[in-house]
Amino acid sequence: MNSRTKVIHIEGIVGSMEMSIDLPDELKNDPNFAVRGLALVAHPHPLMGGTMDNKVAQTMARAFNQLGYVSVRPNFRGVGGTEGVHDDGVGELEDLLHVTDWMRTPSSWGEFEATANQAWAANANTLPLVVSGFSFGSFVGSHLVQRLSELGRPAERLVMVGSAAGKWTLAQVPADTILIHGELDETIPLIDVLDWARPQELTVQVVPGADHFFHRRLHCIRNIITGAWLGMPDHRK
Repeated sequence: MNSRTKVIHIEGIVGSMEMSIDLPDELKNDPNFAVRGLALVAHPHPLMGGTMDNKVAQTMARAFNQLGYVSVRPNFRGVGGTEGVHDDGVGELEDLLHVTDWMRTPSSWGEFEATANQAWAANANTLPLVVSGFSFGSFVGSHLVQRLSELGRPAERLVMVGSAAGKWTLAQVPADTILIHGELDETIPLIDVLDWARPQELTVQVVPGADHFFHRRLHCIRNIITGAWLGMPDHRK
């Protein structure tokens, strides 16, 4: 955790939800900094040690911070200070939908000292929303993006790291989805991801030598995400 990370609790569907908010460095000195958007980061499987403080999830949040996004990393049900019990992705999907509604409500941010007086918060309902997830989080994230589209509140983009292809049933994802996978992933073999991506004609960005948790390759995740935004429209300009 660093000076731009704040841990908060909000009222969720089955009780209190614990979340980390990661703010761009610029907001520390300039409350009027033009935030580019909001980014939701979903962590790996709760029953296998996954939490919002997972190193891959933190790396993703920081990458979005560098791009000017405010990042939110919620703990899934039964993890840390989040109440409830694991629900195999069903309840977790509803929880993430609830979190996106919270993120897109300007008054939500006024409840917390860290964001109460920042100018961007008043326009949170107009900011682009990125959905991202690691492993189990990518599974839930894929269904969240599908649900948001059906509701007429589409996400700006989806980022999937250590995609859960072959382990859980993923939703069909947008053509511009960013897929990042380790060459030596022992939990979710690369071939399973390629088999899932092939019929959808999705590009998989493979990190050579990386295992499932991207030990000593975390910087590659950051570089791929930030690089993918080069040339994309920026609503602030």
